[in-house]
Amino acid sequence: MHKASLKDFILLITLAAIWGSAFFNIKIASADYTPMALAFGRIFFAALVMIIYCFIRGIHIEAFGENWHWYATIGLVNLVLPFFFISFGIVKVQSNMAAILMSTAPIFAAILSHLFIPDEKINFLKFLGILVGFLGIIFLFSDDLLINSSNIFYAFMVILGPAFYTLGGLFSLRLKHVKNEVVTSSILVWAVMILLPIMFIFENPLDLKPSLGPTISLFYLGVVATAIAWLMRFYILQKNGLVFQSQVAYIIPIFGLIFGYIFLQEKITYKIIVALIAVLISTYLIEKSKKSKTST
Repeated sequence: MHKASLKDFILLITLAAIWGSAFFNIKIASADYTPMALAFGRIFFAALVMIIYCFIRGIHIEAFGENWHWYATIGLVNLVLPFFFISFGIVKVQSNMAAILMSTAPIFAAILSHLFIPDEKINFLKFLGILVGFLGIIFLFSDDLLINSSNIFYAFMVILGPAFYTLGGLFSLRLKHVKNEVVTSSILVWAVMILLPIMFIFENPLDLKPSLGPTISLFYLGVVATAIAWLMRFYILQKNGLVFQSQVAYIIPIFGLIFGYIFLQEKITYKIIVALIAVLISTYLIEKSKKSKTST
């Protein structure tokens, strides 16, 4: 087994920082872009980068091949819906809180895996991890300073993001024999085709008059936080394996908290810290339960 080098750890932390930076950039972009336009712009720029990357590397994009229906389904569930829900929810909630809510993905993964994957049943450690994470989020929702009657609906919208990410991940198992770059580029192409007509049906993006700052944030979200981050994830995954790469989940909400405070002067209450710790413990317990199962 490959032993992670200093370079590998730097790449992992960089990836976490990029994904953690997405939240405050979504907040900035949402000032001038509607949630649907924001989701589309992010997907469009990411698709453009991946198409160029695949062309340079000679990788064939299979968006319209025999697996087109899976690419379309995953594009909808794993990109269009979560990007929209996160962009919609973050309009009324702090970006640092959104980062913590997003880090509930391992909890959804543990629950959905138990329901749909025969050899991924919930054991004691997984149950304990789910319970700790759930209690942490409940505690966060009790923070009247950050979540109240005016934005609780938006907070639940953010939580739908990791729920659909996880569901999309389950669908992606159908394509585990296909290269990651092919899957990513193909689902991005379908996501663009799905969201473009929907956006023009429900709103007119041509009426938007965005300023430079939100537009830069939108470009960053598509190019850096989506396309380049996914390519970095591929590299880390191939070189160091899934267990090493999955550790990024511990670091993302920490960067989300720090960036929200630095760039947006967002409040950090003690309940945010307690919820963050609970979610990190939850992620650790769920990941540890997988390792324990592997070693038996």
